[in-house]
Amino acid sequence: MEDRPEHYVFLLLDNFTMLAFASALEPLRLANFASQKELYKWTTVSEDGQAVRSSSGVVIKTDGALDELSRNQRVIVCGGLNIKANATKPVLTWLRREARRGLMLGAICTAPQVLAMAGLLDDKKATIHWDNRDAFEEEFPEIDLTQNIYVIDGNRFTASGGTAPSDLMLKLISERHGPELASSVADQMIHTSIRSDRDEQRLSIPTRIGVRHPKLSTVIQMMEENIEEPISPSILASDVGMSTRQLERLFRRYLNRSPKRYYMELRLQKARNLLMQTEMSVINVALACGFASPSHFSKCYRGHFNTTPYRERGTQGVPAL
Repeated sequence: MEDRPEHYVFLLLDNFTMLAFASALEPLRLANFASQKELYKWTTVSEDGQAVRSSSGVVIKTDGALDELSRNQRVIVCGGLNIKANATKPVLTWLRREARRGLMLGAICTAPQVLAMAGLLDDKKATIHWDNRDAFEEEFPEIDLTQNIYVIDGNRFTASGGTAPSDLMLKLISERHGPELASSVADQMIHTSIRSDRDEQRLSIPTRIGVRHPKLSTVIQMMEENIEEPISPSILASDVGMSTRQLERLFRRYLNRSPKRYYMELRLQKARNLLMQTEMSVINVALACGFASPSHFSKCYRGHFNTTPYRERGTQGVPAL
């Protein structure tokens, strides 16, 4: 094993998420602290070498710009809001160049979108923050996107947002310096359970809705998995061994709305994500969310969000194609 420290280079994009960045950085610092050795070094860079403002408004001074790196360095791209706008040509060119030189590249929170735009996740498994999953799948259907908290696939690694990068870094620390050190770092973080790459990002459906009813959970899962081609309430009910009337009563009792209304809200939320995160036309968004006509989609959208899809798209500065 090499004696020299492993060096991580954090590329901070405008509006990066502070929590995800800190979750990736702090395990490295604590590994040095727990081992009483300089096992890791890190630097921060930005496109122009200037300070970068996070999504919380905190400004981080960087150590430099997009210079050529050495072979022992690893890159972690840190994303957050407005990720596509921050995937500039200089950033994509730099990432492609470093990839050609064989460096290991990673991305956290929304930044896997940047690696995908650079063509660096082709034929790889990856993950991204769940809120950006719909848009990512529409734009990069060929990439094997998982719902796991992190993925390591060869010389690429990706992690969803929040605290998930800490689990990724603990895994990398364990691989290089052993599980005992990784456990010591987790203890320092008060991280009582180190999650693996098999753990999923989102809470289970019963936890999310606050109800533990197996048939209700099964129906909601079926709804979430069939947005583009919605399933009728009668078929949903039949698949879990209930009548349509029983299913109606179940939803009203626990969720205070009909199955049809709940399903519509799921579809409209996905539509809003696609409008705000992609350049898909309003017509294609409507079709992707199970609406047969733009007029019906617009009517439902306005009734739920109190604005039209076209106005929603306009507030994001993305053309309503």
